[in-house]
Amino acid sequence: MSNASTATATGAVPDFEHRHAAHCESGTVATLLRTRGLDLSEAMVFGIGGGFFFLYLPWLKMGGMPLTAYRDAPRCIIKNVCKRLGVRMRSERFRNPDEGMRALDALLAQGTPVGLQTNIFWLPYFPADMRFQYNGHNMVAYGKRGDEYLISDPVTDRTVTCPADALRRARFAKGVFAPRGLLYYPESVPAAPDLERVLPLAIRATAKRMVGIPLPVFGVRGIRFLAKHLESWPARYGVKKANALVGNVVRMQEEIGTGGAGFRFLYSAFLQEAGQLLNRPEWVEAAAALGATGDRWREFAILGAQLVKGRETADSAYRKLAETLRDCAAQEERIFTRLKTVV
Repeated sequence: MSNASTATATGAVPDFEHRHAAHCESGTVATLLRTRGLDLSEAMVFGIGGGFFFLYLPWLKMGGMPLTAYRDAPRCIIKNVCKRLGVRMRSERFRNPDEGMRALDALLAQGTPVGLQTNIFWLPYFPADMRFQYNGHNMVAYGKRGDEYLISDPVTDRTVTCPADALRRARFAKGVFAPRGLLYYPESVPAAPDLERVLPLAIRATAKRMVGIPLPVFGVRGIRFLAKHLESWPARYGVKKANALVGNVVRMQEEIGTGGAGFRFLYSAFLQEAGQLLNRPEWVEAAAALGATGDRWREFAILGAQLVKGRETADSAYRKLAETLRDCAAQEERIFTRLKTVV
């Protein structure tokens, strides 16, 4: 990855601060807010934005595999943060790629850092084995140098550069969640948002979504639904396809920006910070419990990876995987039921 942190570029933001983040959307929003004077941690942005969720939609396929997601739909974090904090965010999409690139260049020439939705496959600063067709990747462009854009990508440890042609392809890729050149930036940001009002509202909304939606595919019900399906995969599809399905669940959990165990730790950090800020020990207690659940999800991922690599026998491993998921569901049901009553 080429380092762009010291580059001199037309329209580049002076003294731009890059911070590595756990998740692209929450990291991008935190960066954009910070450039406008509101310095919130990524965990706080993730929690206020309601990034924590779970859904399993076996009939909706991505890459031929059932959709398993550990977060809400792309851009929901952005929308929720803006609504709850009173941020006015300007966003635009474009039918014409030339028009979309010109609009980006004009904003950068004004010194405005810009959030972008992209397809990660076309971003050359990622190693080849990490690039795949996924249209929901967010990052910040903060300047341009010649034919290269200066990029603050939350999942990289430093700023990088991206050739104009590659960024154009990434912004206008086709497929599910096609970005259509989406760019966004805050027009106004409150100096001192009312966190005493916002934080309980955000926690209550997440708790209700995890335990209160009476459909089998969402929240803790969705985790149990996945466990039930996973247990039946070898008999329904044969070991080879069943292993591929398990591999996809683990990949969505650990490699793609849908979170999994990492989101448990991120939301735990949010509960910890929010509880300390507002002196709510029950939130801090829930943070510790959710961290333990994150460890359990990691155990699920490790076992799943061992199964896919042939280091576990299929019959016992599938039962063990399903039981681990049911344990995760039971733990999260207790945590979010409790949070729903104490907020």
